[in-house]
Amino acid sequence: MGTRQSGKAVGGRVRAGVLVTGAAVALLGAVVPAPAVGAAPVKGPALVVGATPAAGSASAAAGSASAAAGAGSAPVGRATYDLGELAFEPGAPYRGRSELAAVVHYPQGPGAKGMARGRHPLIVMQHGYWHTCADRAAQKRLTAAQKALADAEKAGNAAEEARQLEIIGKMSDRLWAWPCRPGTAPLPSGSGYDYLARDLARQGFVVVSMGANGINATSGGQAESVYRARAGLINEHLELWRKLDAGKGPLKGRIKDPATGRASDASFTGRVDLGRVGTLGHSMGGGGVMEHAADGRRGDWPAGVKVKAAMGLAPTATWENEPITRVPLAVLWGTCDQVNTGEFVKWNKGRNTAPLHGITLTGGNHNYANTQWSPRGGQVGGADDAVPGTRPGRCVAQDGTQKQHRGLDEATQRKITQGYTVAFFRRHLLGDTSAQALLTGRAKLPRVPDVTRVEYVAPR
Repeated sequence: MGTRQSGKAVGGRVRAGVLVTGAAVALLGAVVPAPAVGAAPVKGPALVVGATPAAGSASAAAGSASAAAGAGSAPVGRATYDLGELAFEPGAPYRGRSELAAVVHYPQGPGAKGMARGRHPLIVMQHGYWHTCADRAAQKRLTAAQKALADAEKAGNAAEEARQLEIIGKMSDRLWAWPCRPGTAPLPSGSGYDYLARDLARQGFVVVSMGANGINATSGGQAESVYRARAGLINEHLELWRKLDAGKGPLKGRIKDPATGRASDASFTGRVDLGRVGTLGHSMGGGGVMEHAADGRRGDWPAGVKVKAAMGLAPTATWENEPITRVPLAVLWGTCDQVNTGEFVKWNKGRNTAPLHGITLTGGNHNYANTQWSPRGGQVGGADDAVPGTRPGRCVAQDGTQKQHRGLDEATQRKITQGYTVAFFRRHLLGDTSAQALLTGRAKLPRVPDVTRVEYVAPR
């Protein structure tokens, strides 16, 4: 999650004054097509949660690793759509417009052509608060001005401070513009979860990762309404897919193959199960997902849409923090994440009629959930946002202890995130009971450090 440095307030209850700029274990070795509506719960293939387990052990409850290892996976297609940079207007009291654009991953059919047969659950994703334009020149000048400002402050040079602050404001405005300046590409935060979307599509899900740059550019000073705007954007995309599944609406003929720019050969009509929808959000996108899943917001969902699972990656607290008691909920965050402010498991414990899963990664940070926000991605502004410890490789915990934890690297954090994300949606959208042991903490992911703690709250 980024902090805009132009004097405008950041939407949401995040730490002011902190500049914070924001998984390859195959959980399943084989892919089971999404079962038809009303089919029996999936009990296999087994989740890969460790070496060959002893009978009756927790790992056995999650399935045999050796049974799944080495099996194939379904080919995954990628498509995009863009209905305009200002096509979505959240409505009063929110002021501003946003894009209606997304990246789509889907299971391909035989011969890697078109959609796989059957009806597939839909998962929609929303990214968080980050700058909107990939303006490398502006980022370079901003970084230089921030350093010069610090030097001027030390020297007590008020005139130079004022000059550098003016540069910082101008460069920040370029990075947070919407639409972006001519010749400057939008920063594709929605593509930063492609690693998750590919894994989920291999399981039989259609995965839509929406852009929210327009909301990011206009949310300053609108903390009271930004999460409703984000929830509204989710509903807008769900409505688009409801119409497309029926063979009509704005998306018909508008989904493109990004490799050619021509219409995708995948037909989604009659292939998307709006009765099995999952939502996933990161940072303020996680706050948007929590707002959308709240008990009092269910009436806003498009007709026929049933959200069966909602997951937040370090979700920020929403303005009202409304109860979420009726939808299976998972929250995953890292102890070195400066941004996580949403204690949704704690807030809903004791009144939940659906399962709650709290997943904590010791040494995880905020930005690594999104490849576009991370250093190795090479994107403008990518950074490790964790507070560094006194020893190399350590980060300061943000859980109130101030302990120094060994920081996770990008690949490891994403492997763990992938594992739990896939398990969560398989459990609650496909009825895969083999995922339960992992999601309740009775089993561990294999081939990753043992840094994960799971809190499971059964429905009351």
